[in-house]
Amino acid sequence: MVIPPGLSIHPSNHCCKPKKSLYGLKQESRKWYEKLSLLLLSSGYVQAHADHSLFVKATSSAFTALVVYVDDIVFTGNCASEITNLKTILHSHFHIKDLGQLKYFLGIEVAHSSKGISICQRKYCLELITDSGLIGCKTTSTPMDDSLRLHQDSSEPLADPLSYIWLVGRLIYLTSTRPDIVFTTQQLSQFMVAPTQTHFQAALRVIRYLKGCPGKGLFFSHQSSTNLLGFSDADWAMCVDTRRSITGYCFFIGNSLVSWKAKKQSTVSRSSVEAEYMALASATCERLLTSSRMF
Repeated sequence: MVIPPGLSIHPSNHCCKPKKSLYGLKQESRKWYEKLSLLLLSSGYVQAHADHSLFVKATSSAFTALVVYVDDIVFTGNCASEITNLKTILHSHFHIKDLGQLKYFLGIEVAHSSKGISICQRKYCLELITDSGLIGCKTTSTPMDDSLRLHQDSSEPLADPLSYIWLVGRLIYLTSTRPDIVFTTQQLSQFMVAPTQTHFQAALRVIRYLKGCPGKGLFFSHQSSTNLLGFSDADWAMCVDTRRSITGYCFFIGNSLVSWKAKKQSTVSRSSVEAEYMALASATCERLLTSSRMF
């Protein structure tokens, strides 16, 4: 580091010891999280074992939870006084900015009503359609052609593979609120290294599908129960190149969808029964993880 003007150090082999973490250093994020977590723990909050960015405080009459993403914090709970008290504590240490009721967070739009909470990525989706140059295209009713089996074919390779990587990368983030494109995105993400025109056209079909329903998302009802319900399935030998199967599962809390996934299995299954058992094992792991977050 450069010695600040007006400060002289003798002898020259001495160094400066900062009293707090400097912005931009690789240790900064660790020190920030350490200070924040210690403050929350001293205020009676418990850190979740399954997700260290989740802090919860539960009493006989109140429940408060907060989730941390870098320096953005989302609060929720059934006790307004506890949330106000926590904001006061955080403001006294970090000078926070209160943005009010959650409406927009990391590209996710949140809408509140008397029936529940709905989330979507409409703005993000419209930006994706515009940046892809398909704002005036015709829509399609499905994200993928049912008769198409994507594989490493011999069609013409893309002249600019980065455009395909950019497109699929944005689709992956869109799956945060769009489980209807999870399987298609999983298929497209297999060909990041050497995409072809066939793969690119399949990715553009997803954009055409999204144009027909950019505001589709998830709804969490206030009247939903807390029962955890899960489903798992496997598509045996789905991958044409490796003959590996595809695992798929989803989990509901009451009527609200909270977790979903589509992923190629790590080994080749010799029967459909073996593929189903491997999918069930993955779903069981997710079930344990989800239940550990429910407190």
